[in-house]
Amino acid sequence: MTVGLAGLIDHTILAADATSAQVERFCEEALLHAFCAVCVNSRFVPLVTGVLRGSGVRCCAVVGFPLGAAASEAKAAEAAWACAAGAAEIDMVMALGALKDGDIEAVRRDIAQVRAACTGAVLKVIIETCLLEDGEKRVASQLAQQAGADFVKTSTGFSRHGATPHDVALLRSAVGPSMGVKASGGIRTRDAAESMIAAGATRIGASASLAIIQGSGVSDPRY
Repeated sequence: MTVGLAGLIDHTILAADATSAQVERFCEEALLHAFCAVCVNSRFVPLVTGVLRGSGVRCCAVVGFPLGAAASEAKAAEAAWACAAGAAEIDMVMALGALKDGDIEAVRRDIAQVRAACTGAVLKVIIETCLLEDGEKRVASQLAQQAGADFVKTSTGFSRHGATPHDVALLRSAVGPSMGVKASGGIRTRDAAESMIAAGATRIGASASLAIIQGSGVSDPRY
């Protein structure tokens, strides 16, 4: 069965000032439109899993967000806590500074520790493409794949810019057909989402999910 556009979207609310009421509204929207997941900061996982329970819409939590500069042990602990609280998916930010240092083993270990902490959950690795050269993006994607991640993800949406079709296509070529690619950051229209899918994305992260599926304009400039 072909999954429609809504079924590829992680309905995302990651703003620092997001309230419980706003998160609950995002959950209700996800239930109404059958989005794939609701993506939140980890403190909201119990709320989200409670609202979504039994629906088929998944809870996704971010880890080490948005910088990726926390200790691997801290990321792993956050991932383990989120999964114990009901998260079915984890979006971790990789150790960008370690990659820039050329310490690829540290990057691989960082991802592997989170992978080990969230056995059974889908793991997506945010590589923050806007901060990397194309060669670094390719290496980061391959390290995520080697460490057992299920997806590579373009962006946090909190840095210089978000996803581009070029970066999605590059990530897809780096990991091949068997791994997921999530495009996120700055995707606010249906045309933008469809351009990411055409480039190779299998998941879209957006706060403007309603505008995307309704074919309207920008609904939320964040993320």
